[in-house]
Amino acid sequence: MNFTAMDFETANYQADSACSLALALVENDQIVDTFYTLINPQAPFNSKNISIHHIRPQDVATAPTFDQIWPHIQSLFDTRHLITAHNASFDTRVLRSTLAKYQIAAPTYNVIDTLQTSRKFYPQLPNHKLNTVSYALQVNLINHHHALDDTIACAQILIKTELQFGNEPLQSFIKLKN
Repeated sequence: MNFTAMDFETANYQADSACSLALALVENDQIVDTFYTLINPQAPFNSKNISIHHIRPQDVATAPTFDQIWPHIQSLFDTRHLITAHNASFDTRVLRSTLAKYQIAAPTYNVIDTLQTSRKFYPQLPNHKLNTVSYALQVNLINHHHALDDTIACAQILIKTELQFGNEPLQSFIKLKN
């Protein structure tokens, strides 16, 4: 399976406050490349968000803004590529809102949510949070809520699900986003 896993962290409760992003490129069920960056959200930080991801305003003071990052990654977001995220509704909302903040047109792309696939294929789990699913599937989630570690775990969850259940059952979970 070929796809790109994605995870955002936000500075506050607003979807347009992305403060970090990670991507993991998967080809033939292997992670072949990763990308991680802090983002200057040009927005205030909320202490609750900081307590979750440990990114502070001073960490992003000299980081690029999202409009500076987008040209380097935008080619991954089209209908030829598949994007995955754990709780994709959050990450796709952050992407869409952050693009809107910079008056950049939102792309149309395909997405599959490993939260949804985990609920379907692993109903016996007590919940379907990223750390719970990772533990159950023996995926090494090193630092939960670090965008790169979460992205790699998400990618490995989708790979393991596909290897266990096949590609065909996953196809019905792919949705077009714009």
